[in-house]
Amino acid sequence: MGPKINYEALDDEALVKAAQGGDMEAFEELVRRYSNLLYNRAMAFVREQDAALDISQEAWVRAWRGLRKFKGDCAFATWVTRIVTNLCIDYVRRIQRNRNLSIEALEEEIGGVERLVDPIEVDPLEGLTVEEQRLVLREALGQLTEVHRAVIILHEFENLSYKEIAKIMGCSLGTVMSRLFYARRSLAAAVREILRKRNEKQNGQIT
Repeated sequence: MGPKINYEALDDEALVKAAQGGDMEAFEELVRRYSNLLYNRAMAFVREQDAALDISQEAWVRAWRGLRKFKGDCAFATWVTRIVTNLCIDYVRRIQRNRNLSIEALEEEIGGVERLVDPIEVDPLEGLTVEEQRLVLREALGQLTEVHRAVIILHEFENLSYKEIAKIMGCSLGTVMSRLFYARRSLAAAVREILRKRNEKQNGQIT
């Protein structure tokens, strides 16, 4: 019996190679390292703890099953994040198909209140700490429709092109551009409203 392997000391590449050879403990170390990353990405999309947990767990199942196909063309974290992102997109599609009336489609057709809000020219988050900015953006994203939230995450956080997003979401390039336009307006409106309420609360406490 050989010496016990210290999996925590191995880098991702070594863990992946071991896991591809059937070493479940190596794969479990990868899960330990990136389980929060996948769960947080799922939460950013679906905003429901149970759904995010189910999606992130399904992502790990798919990662294990498809691990032998992973060629190391990108970082393991990038590869596994793409898996959870695709699952989130599938989840969003199911929600949209199950709705008899798409609120998001109506907003794109006639425009919601965010249509009246000018794009942000001066960053309203300026002056806030990084943690404060993160919390405000998280709250604002939570107020978007599932489709608008998805297109913002894919374009702004995943840095995907319009063409790549259209392929992932199964829609036309024009639809992606339209969704992103209204998503940005909605996000701007949400951020401003959150900050307005925050300032009112702070001023009330001061007086």
